[in-house]
Amino acid sequence: MPSVEEITTFRNDPPPPGESPWVAGRGPSTDVVVVEPDPTWPQWYDALAARVRDALGPRVLWLQHVGSTSVPGLAAKPVIDADLVVADPDDEAAYVPALEAAGFDLTVREPWWYGHRLLKYDDPRCHLHVFGPTAPRSSATGCSATG
Repeated sequence: MPSVEEITTFRNDPPPPGESPWVAGRGPSTDVVVVEPDPTWPQWYDALAARVRDALGPRVLWLQHVGSTSVPGLAAKPVIDADLVVADPDDEAAYVPALEAAGFDLTVREPWWYGHRLLKYDDPRCHLHVFGPTAPRSSATGCSATG
């Protein structure tokens, strides 16, 4: 179980020498804009959460809407951020193919940062942050390569 300090302290660990967090052919988004709050963002998350749960079933240990779109009334980039906890984020074969079949695209791989993986979904736009059970639950809010 992470400590309060681990949960509330931002860590932006650089990649190890010679490593990149970006999956081959991927990179940061260049079209980031902040928009007025949208009251449909919770429904967007609900639909995405159902898609993730349908794809992974009991492999979903924890799933939560996080980031600015999860805060009612807050302006944000119109991208749903969600934290997903799986038993072992390094065991990509256990969850990535099922998520890819559901329309998600593996974009970031940061095993040095709580085992973080990022999968994107296009409509509605989503950043699905994958972690293991020992990662602080607020890790995605400080994601080092969200793009």
